[in-house]
Amino acid sequence: MQLVKVAAAALNQIPLDWDGNQARIVRAIRAGREAGAALILLPELCIPGYGCEDAFQSRGVTLESWRILQEILPETAGIAVALGLPIMHRGVLYNAACLVVDGAIVGLVAKRFLAGDGVHYEPRWFKPWPAGKHIQWKHDGKSYPLGDLLFEVGGLRIGFEICEDAWVPGRPGPELAAQGVDIILNPSASHFAFGKHEVRKQIVVDASRTFGASYVYTNLIGNEAGRVIYDGEALIASAGKLIAEGPRFGFDDVYLTVATIDIDHVRMSHSRTTFTPAVDDSQRAVIHAQVQLPFVPYTAAPPSKGTVWPDPRFEKQEEFTRAVALGLFDYLRKSRSRGFVVSLSGGADSAAITYLIAAMVDLACQELGLAATCERLGQPLADSPRALVRQLLVCVYQATANSGPVTQNAARTVAEAVGAEFLVFDVEPLVQGYRSTVEKAIGRELSWERDDIALQNIQARVRAPGVWMIANLRGALLLATSNRSEAAVGYATMDGDTCGGLSPIAGIDKAFLREWLSWVETTGPAGLAPLPALHVVNVQQPTAELRPAEQAQTDEADLMPYPLLDAIERAAIRDKRSPQECLNVLAARFPQYDRPQLIVWVKRFFRLWSRNQWKRERYAPSFHLDDQNLDPKTWCRFPILSGGFEHELARLA
Repeated sequence: MQLVKVAAAALNQIPLDWDGNQARIVRAIRAGREAGAALILLPELCIPGYGCEDAFQSRGVTLESWRILQEILPETAGIAVALGLPIMHRGVLYNAACLVVDGAIVGLVAKRFLAGDGVHYEPRWFKPWPAGKHIQWKHDGKSYPLGDLLFEVGGLRIGFEICEDAWVPGRPGPELAAQGVDIILNPSASHFAFGKHEVRKQIVVDASRTFGASYVYTNLIGNEAGRVIYDGEALIASAGKLIAEGPRFGFDDVYLTVATIDIDHVRMSHSRTTFTPAVDDSQRAVIHAQVQLPFVPYTAAPPSKGTVWPDPRFEKQEEFTRAVALGLFDYLRKSRSRGFVVSLSGGADSAAITYLIAAMVDLACQELGLAATCERLGQPLADSPRALVRQLLVCVYQATANSGPVTQNAARTVAEAVGAEFLVFDVEPLVQGYRSTVEKAIGRELSWERDDIALQNIQARVRAPGVWMIANLRGALLLATSNRSEAAVGYATMDGDTCGGLSPIAGIDKAFLREWLSWVETTGPAGLAPLPALHVVNVQQPTAELRPAEQAQTDEADLMPYPLLDAIERAAIRDKRSPQECLNVLAARFPQYDRPQLIVWVKRFFRLWSRNQWKRERYAPSFHLDDQNLDPKTWCRFPILSGGFEHELARLA
């Protein structure tokens, strides 16, 4: 049998971090060589970083990427390495994967299908490579094969599908299979979304079975450019079986997943496929590299199983915790901030963020150790993870005349439970100062009957300057606490509870958030203890606590039940259903409410949605957690000015 060892390397890269990106690439190559790998796959556009956005249009980025590639070449002596970088040809930019063998560039494959939906905007910068085309690309006085290529290296046939190439009809895989490919490499920058890794895994395993080949997939890891989180999943399948799976949501910069492939078994599997073989290489250029890759002797080794949670029922809860924790960790260090500030109201949203910061510290310390975690976050060495939380996190409760002891006690309890520094501001004098100033200017007294919104909003807005000041004093990052449900209907005060440099839970709905908090209270993520202190939050009805206590204000009384609000949002925004269609869906899903009441709520949603797009445009950057979210930058664009569905709403019945 012919056995060859392959490796998939997940990297935590940073756009335009030339030295850092190069160092991580070299680290991965050296680790792969030490593990005995003959072939090492690195992620898509790993040299400049995937998230360079319009910087890709700078000629300097393509030139610097090529220069870095040249410096990496000596690291590939005796082995094959695939790296990603942008390539310019005749004034057009292509997303390319470069195969390097034994210190020399063998050729470059350009991506055929560009990701242009949701979080991805590749067609803005790149052009798709035409199927079946290949050229000799000239650069710096040398010529390199570029295009739709198949490589023969040491008797192994190696082809590429670059990320999106594998997710679409017309993918390159069948053509590669017809030409007897042994190994298909898929370098990816595939964003995290709930449950997506199962789809990814199925694609990889099915491709290896259908094409009769080994399939090697790797991804980025971490919060690369600010909004998108990558889970770092690496997968290696052969002839329809998953033989290796790497960890997800790790806090290190480099992860290597290694597997041994039986080439003879792969070819036997290939012989059983139904593909009509190409009897020659006329369909696609085959580039030959006269290098013998090292084969390895047979050794029995258990396959790596990746990340498995103890209870699959809580897959989404586990993913949410780890994705946001990793996102916060990377955003903190990559923004060069020295900590976090949270305006902790005693409610669900701010309590969730407070816990997630503590979970970030605990998870990072479990993997990296306390000393390394402190070093990576630019913190002095702490005595314990709890002490590190106190170094990093300041929670501020800001009381007005309408604040009650329940929320203040809840805020203090949660802050103390995680080890955060806790401050209390009395902002009522500021509220009264603004009220008095305005009353004097307009010549009348303000009242709750006439001026409800203004009197609520000023309470939220006066809370912003103080926490910004704390953030400035500490060189820390102020976190906004708005959630997805609030974003849908604009139930947030601009320059108040929306203020901050990052809004980490703006992509998650309130109904799920409350379920998750209850889970954290009683169960908690794998490897972390539950946090019973959250009980003081979970027993409350969500409230903005901005009206006088005798009005008994709650969020759901102001709006509608959160599960129903989220259902309308999914139907209207994700599924693009009309108001009438949304009403019909709700009537079937929520029979406990009569139709006239549902009509009231549907009208309220669509009107609030339409008039509050300007707020969604101004939200601080948020993490992309679901493929369908409300962030205009990463999924949902809607006009700031519109007719507001009034025509459709008038006909609801």
